[in-house]
Amino acid sequence: MKVLVEIEAAIPALRRYARALMRDRDRADDLVQDCLERAVASRHLWRGDGPVQAWLFRILINRYRDLQRRSPLPGHLVAIEDLVSEPAQCGGQEGALALREVHEAIARLPVDQREALLIVALEGRSFEEAASLLDIPKGTLMSRLARARATLRVLTGRGTGAEVVPGPSRGRR
Repeated sequence: MKVLVEIEAAIPALRRYARALMRDRDRADDLVQDCLERAVASRHLWRGDGPVQAWLFRILINRYRDLQRRSPLPGHLVAIEDLVSEPAQCGGQEGALALREVHEAIARLPVDQREALLIVALEGRSFEEAASLLDIPKGTLMSRLARARATLRVLTGRGTGAEVVPGPSRGRR
């Protein structure tokens, strides 16, 4: 029963991450639902060697990647206020434009860079946790984060472009 309670407690974080990945509220909710169904059906397979939430994130990420392989079409943009559970603070028109610019720039990142950036920046995972969840070496995670941040600086007009590696990431999966 303890596993089910921990699964339920992880739902808000799963929804937040899925919405940021999918950029479509309905598709993200479907992804979370699928993740939860798989987790509940196979909870007897959970080894108990780590947090349940980490196990759930692995299921969600793997399911997301399966969906991307089948249908790599980009989702719709989701309003940033739908991604956070705390009330948004009004930053004025300039702040709203900057936020939209960053959100659009994140949507333009290659999938592997976006996954890495969101799991660290949005979910606040440590580099070790994020690398484990994404099933990549820590060095690959760090490389993807560096490329994602450099690309974001250029796309938002805050960098030179010299540090951006064009095209998709070259790291292992």
